Amino acid sequence: MKRITGTPSILRDLRSLKVAVIHPQDQDGEELLAQLQRIGCDVEVFWPRLDSLPSGTGLVVMAVRPETLAITFPWLGANSAPPVIPVVTYENPITIEAVLRLNAFATIPSPVRSFGLLTAIAVALTQCKALRMRERYIERLEQKQANLRLIQQAKRIVMDARKVSEDEAYQLLRSQAMLKREQIETIAGEIVKAHETLSF
Repeated sequence: MKRITGTPSILRDLRSLKVAVIHPQDQDGEELLAQLQRIGCDVEVFWPRLDSLPSGTGLVVMAVRPETLAITFPWLGANSAPPVIPVVTYENPITIEAVLRLNAFATIPSPVRSFGLLTAIAVALTQCKALRMRERYIERLEQKQANLRLIQQAKRIVMDARKVSEDEAYQLLRSQAMLKREQIETIAGEIVKAHETLSF
C-alpha cells in the first residue's frame, strides 16, 4: 500500500478560503467561528438570510434550523455556487430532506467541536471540485457530439447538392475551413443554416 506524504493542496489553500457562515450568534456559532478562524479562513457571519454571496466565497457553512428551512436562498443550485456544509442539530426526516436539498458532501454535528471540522471542509471542497470537473468533461463530450452531428448534417447537404461521396463531401468542408481559416464545425454550421433558410 502506497504511503501518502506531504500536505494535500486543499489544506494548504484553506488560509485563502473565504467562508460565509449562516448561523445564529449562539455558543455553537461562536465555536464554529473560532475554529474556522483558527484554521485560517476568512469568515463572514450572516443570520438568517443571505440573499447574495460575498464575492469570492468558496464555502458556505449553514445551520439547518427552522429559520433557514423557511428561506429560499437564490444562489443555491447555481452552477457557480460553492459547496454547502450543513450544521445539523437533530436527525429527523425534515432535517435530512433539507441536507439532501443542499447537495451536501459533508455535515457538521451540533454541538460544534473542533474534531471533524477540518475533515468536513476538505471532503466538501474536494468532492465539489471533482463534481465540477465531471460536469465540464460531460459538457465537452456533449459539445463534441453536437459538432459531429452538425458536420454529418452538412456532409449530407453537400453530398445531395454536389452529387459526391461522403468522403468527398468531408474533404470539401475541410478545404473550405482551411481556406477561410475557420473550424470545420463553423463551416458546417453555416452550410446547415443556409440550407435551412433556403428550404424555408
